[in-house]
Amino acid sequence: MGIGTSLFLFAAGAILRFAVTDNVSGIDLSTVGLILMIVGIVGLVISLFLLMAPRRRETVVTHDRAYVEPPAPPRY
Repeated sequence: MGIGTSLFLFAAGAILRFAVTDNVSGIDLSTVGLILMIVGIVGLVISLFLLMAPRRRETVVTHDRAYVEPPAPPRY
């Protein structure tokens, strides 16, 4: 889950929690909004933690070998 998705879930949850006054039978929209806000906050914290954590970088060492012609045999 990225930062944008976390912010979207938090905003949708806040809208359901504080702005919607409609009733749906069998579903408490305030509770659904609270759950979405909590999931958004947890996702944001995890995303920021992963963003700030140092990444492991593999160092690949390659050695280029140049071809050197052998010296010419001496002429007599």
